[in-house]
Amino acid sequence: MNRLTTIAMAAAAMGPIALGSLACSRPHASAAAERPTVPVVRIAGGDLSQTLTLAAEFRPYQEIEVHAKVAGYVKSINVDVGDRVRAGQLLAVLEIPELQDDMATDEASVKRSNEEVRRAEADLTRAESAHDVAHLGSTRLAAVMKQRPTLVAQQDIDEALGRDRVSEAQVATAKAAVAAAQEQLAVARANQNKTKTLFAYARITAPFAGVITHRYADTGAMIQAGTSSQSQAMPVVRLSQNSMLRLIIQVPESAVARIRVGAPVDVKVQALGRTFQGKVARFAEKLNLDTRTMETEVDVPNPSLELVPGMYAYASITTDEARGVVIAPVQAIDRKDDRMSALIVASDGTLQARPITIGLEAPDRVEVRSGLVAGDLVVIGNRAQLKPGAAVTPRIMPPPAAAEGTR
Repeated sequence: MNRLTTIAMAAAAMGPIALGSLACSRPHASAAAERPTVPVVRIAGGDLSQTLTLAAEFRPYQEIEVHAKVAGYVKSINVDVGDRVRAGQLLAVLEIPELQDDMATDEASVKRSNEEVRRAEADLTRAESAHDVAHLGSTRLAAVMKQRPTLVAQQDIDEALGRDRVSEAQVATAKAAVAAAQEQLAVARANQNKTKTLFAYARITAPFAGVITHRYADTGAMIQAGTSSQSQAMPVVRLSQNSMLRLIIQVPESAVARIRVGAPVDVKVQALGRTFQGKVARFAEKLNLDTRTMETEVDVPNPSLELVPGMYAYASITTDEARGVVIAPVQAIDRKDDRMSALIVASDGTLQARPITIGLEAPDRVEVRSGLVAGDLVVIGNRAQLKPGAAVTPRIMPPPAAAEGTR
């Protein structure tokens, strides 16, 4: 038997064995190849917050129309639209000639009243001196009468006593005249102070720091006195305090119980592409019966005046927060009636259905209180064709980014 024949016989003998081995390996290879690949996310712990995002419009912290207290012509106006003013800064001056005349009249009245007081005080001094003399004479005669009753006539004693009483009454009259003159002086000074106060209103000043947003009057314009809220008097300017702005948002009834004064608020202004920080400053503590919402005000500092009243903004208020909890993506949660579950990939590569309970919910993530632990591989995406017990190949995906307004 030559060498070629030997090799052929050996190959013939080993053929069935090789075919059998190949036949045995094919099912395992095909089984591995048929496992579906599923996207999974690894469960982790972290912090979760629930936010309420509402749209609102910026309003000035304070805004008033500055009126004149007295009527007059605009002598000068020192501000225009867009000017920033300080508290107490002079805005305009009115010309009021009749008040100047009134001040001169009041000055003369005060001087006359002072003279009346001095005259009354002089009359009082004279009456007191006359009373002292009359009283001394009456007292001496009374003393002599006691020592020597027959020396002085009773008529002289009676006349001295009468003069004493008359002089005493004159003193009382003089004191009353002094008091009346002093009262008249007080009235004159009060009228003078009133006129000075009215004349001071001719200088119109800013009650608070802000920005002039409208100018109504020019030099020479006649301004009526704005003494009543119903009056149609023309204001001088409109003043707006913009260093602090208000956002007035309508909080729905379901979130009212979780609103707290001082709570931080993220305020996104799309026109500027920026987010500013504010806080809940005050709320009505009463629902609007028509809308079932509560009016809530958010104060937003605006020291550089970058924000402008009238801009639109979205305010995100944190209403609930959980720290150090197990967090799962919303896409991993199956909801059926009141029961919730999730599919996880076990260590052997098979699917397992886990009943879970959840707590705080955010737009894209939920707090898992039971059923999942950190490190579990939970299936996300379409699970319609996946059944518990099926073997799969997990493909770990990055966790979904937190949606804006959640942490």
